[in-house]
Amino acid sequence: MASEDAPFRLPAKQRMTLQRLRRVTPEARLLRRCQALLWRAAGESSSTIAGRLGVSRQTVHNWVTQFLTRSGPAAERLADAERSGRPATAQGIIDPLIAALIDGDPRDHGYAVTTWTAPLLQKHWAEQHHLVVSVISVRRAIHRLGRRWKRPRYRLALRPVTWRQAKGGFKRACEVASARWC
Repeated sequence: MASEDAPFRLPAKQRMTLQRLRRVTPEARLLRRCQALLWRAAGESSSTIAGRLGVSRQTVHNWVTQFLTRSGPAAERLADAERSGRPATAQGIIDPLIAALIDGDPRDHGYAVTTWTAPLLQKHWAEQHHLVVSVISVRRAIHRLGRRWKRPRYRLALRPVTWRQAKGGFKRACEVASARWC
């Protein structure tokens, strides 16, 4: 709790800047951070501020530290820092590619099949555009474009010779056939 007791002072110019920014900003994050800094400078504890804003006490401390250590305009000092993390999705990249390819024939691109499938589209982009996407991403893009298809069957659905017997239909078929001949 030592950091709770540490005073946080804002020079008058910075206080006015934060008050002005609080009034005019359309961003909720920036508004909350401005308000937290102003309350903290007014002498309120980080726990009280965190309770009002629905964040942790550590978050309030982080905002204060971020404001004090960064340089530049107040809005930039309170903005989120650049983060590493999950890379951007391929959504904006593959949607137009699918729209351009899906109605075409894969044989025009050197494939020995007549319809595009999600794995084939994935393979095509990896080979032609050096774009690595998952099959799930391809399927989601196809769904976003409102396209539906059934995968082609690799084998015709042939019924076994005894399928009528399995359904009890062979006996009935024989009875009907023999009644005609009698």
